[in-house]
Amino acid sequence: MGKLTVGALRAVLAVVLTGTVLVQVGMVWALFADPEDGSLPLTPLRVIVMLGMASAQVALVSVWRLVTMVRRGTVFSHAAFRYVDAVIGAIVAAALLWFAVTAVNAPGQREDPGVTVIMAGIGLAILGVALIVLLLRMLLAQAVARDVEASQMKAELDEVI
Repeated sequence: MGKLTVGALRAVLAVVLTGTVLVQVGMVWALFADPEDGSLPLTPLRVIVMLGMASAQVALVSVWRLVTMVRRGTVFSHAAFRYVDAVIGAIVAAALLWFAVTAVNAPGQREDPGVTVIMAGIGLAILGVALIVLLLRMLLAQAVARDVEASQMKAELDEVI
């Protein structure tokens, strides 16, 4: 990865992480705010949103760490699996939270149940993203195994020479 690409990706990650933290702080503030201020009481949807942002933050920090490993040339190691697994877990959590949003929203969609079906389809698409990242994890595992094998072969060759 080039320096420009890494810098741009880190800038985007930092902006999104900062934005989610600010929104979470605002939602926590709304939780403890005086009801006379006009703030709404905390609803299940707010809790789900706060948890969804937390899962996004886990994914953002994990991607940041992976970008750091790519930049250092150490991404093809067993240490990378921890961060890839965290991204997969965060995506699965986001999908489950989306299904919870769908369930909370469903009673209000009695006249147009198509919205609930579309929302469930979006949840399945999010799970599909987790499966894609799982596939990429398997490719990383193959690359790490080949790297270990190549290192062993090089060591054997060095002994022969």
